[in-house]
Amino acid sequence: MRDAIELLKSRRSVKPREMTPPGPSPAELETILTIGARVPDHGKLAPWRFIIFEGEARERAGEVIAGVFARKNPNASPAEIDLEKRRLTDAPLVIGVVSFIRPHPKVPAWEQELSAGASAMNMVTAATALGYGACWLTGWFAFDRDVLDAIGLKADEKLAGFIHIGTPSKPSQDRPRPALSAIVTRF
Repeated sequence: MRDAIELLKSRRSVKPREMTPPGPSPAELETILTIGARVPDHGKLAPWRFIIFEGEARERAGEVIAGVFARKNPNASPAEIDLEKRRLTDAPLVIGVVSFIRPHPKVPAWEQELSAGASAMNMVTAATALGYGACWLTGWFAFDRDVLDAIGLKADEKLAGFIHIGTPSKPSQDRPRPALSAIVTRF
């Protein structure tokens, strides 16, 4: 495993369409999920949970996404509907990070939502440390209540995003990063 600081300095997202099998083994998936659950969590509320999409489940979820898309876009072409069917099929593993709020007098909703985001980022970093490509994405369907209901979210739950994980098919290109002078101030 690479040095943690070097890993964090060089981590970059890999596009799902640039991922191939294999994905993580069951033991590696357990490691990724365990690391996803080791995040700041004031009040020990665990305001997140995970949905695993692998194998056929990715295609079943794609059918849900495409069905909702077709119903809401009656003029959509077959090619557009087919694209929606394949939203979760590029990477061999996709993890849905579900966020919800547990009412608490000392832990505001915003802090709980940030904990879910930290969970997603921890999983991206863990997958990268294991040698896989990873990408945290949303898309319209991550905010569509009909899709969320159909994949098992409760009415009070949101999707923080989908973590796509697989073997990179080519080196990932870095993107420009902000200069620290543009984003750091001192009080």
